[in-house]
Amino acid sequence: MSILQVNGVSKKYSNHVALNNVSLTVPEKSIFGLLGPNGAGKTSLIRIINQITGPDSGEILLNGEKLNQKHISQIGYLPEERGLYKKMGVGEQALYLAQLKGLKKADAKKKLEYWFEKFEMQTWWKKKIEELSKGMQQKVQFIVTVLHEPELLILDEPFSGFDPINAQLIKNEILELRKKGATIIFSTHNMGSVEELCDNIALINKSEKILDGSVKEIRKTYRTNTYKIAFKGNVMGFTNALWTGGEVLEKVTEDDINYFTIRIAKTITSSQLLQAILPTCELVSFNEIVPSMNDIFIMKVNQGNEILGTKSNYTE
Repeated sequence: MSILQVNGVSKKYSNHVALNNVSLTVPEKSIFGLLGPNGAGKTSLIRIINQITGPDSGEILLNGEKLNQKHISQIGYLPEERGLYKKMGVGEQALYLAQLKGLKKADAKKKLEYWFEKFEMQTWWKKKIEELSKGMQQKVQFIVTVLHEPELLILDEPFSGFDPINAQLIKNEILELRKKGATIIFSTHNMGSVEELCDNIALINKSEKILDGSVKEIRKTYRTNTYKIAFKGNVMGFTNALWTGGEVLEKVTEDDINYFTIRIAKTITSSQLLQAILPTCELVSFNEIVPSMNDIFIMKVNQGNEILGTKSNYTE
């Protein structure tokens, strides 16, 4: 089942088209990656889901209902540009923001004490936001975002500014929130995080959705039938065993081990390839090279730019 349905949403600012007939489905209790280069339209879509702005056409449904004011309390939003009051105390501000989300003060304080202890922030309560590092401020904002236990969380570049240890801490919390039933829309440029966390993705470029689906199925779709094989033995016998169905892309020999990168025809299976080469050599390793989400992201964005006549290539 889906929690969020975006149906044919378009948005234009003056002469700039931010979104052009974008449709996507976010499955419930999943982590959904919203991807795209800067200026692609991701932030415009996020602002519409949060009812900060409205679409020019199309509609958004939350749990089957057209998006309306009552849904605000069901959504938690962590913007890329953090919005804490610099001169205000950490605890006082967290309590204030929690009450804006509908929590009673006593309940909010109890929940905050739990989170502050969990993140080892007990000594921060009376500190001013401006006294905290960027990473510490982001911890506070993350807590405020999830405190009211929203059904739908929208996290825009949630790991920005975090060191590896705290980034892993937040990743673990995101996975735990999904386990407890939350749905997370996760906007990022970090493709490593996408592969690690996301169940499904949508890729937006130049205001249009150009790719969507499960991460697993997308990677499978863009397989290139390329393998890296390490073996000992006669190179000529190995090469002959590839028939006309295999193309050698790269070969290196080090310490009596031959490292070949080969591409095989789509009509040939990996099992058939192994059956052909095993009699000719001593196999050391055999691995399929599956394109990463980063590879697919760059390829699809550049393809879209070529279709639109954009000369520059996106490299990351």
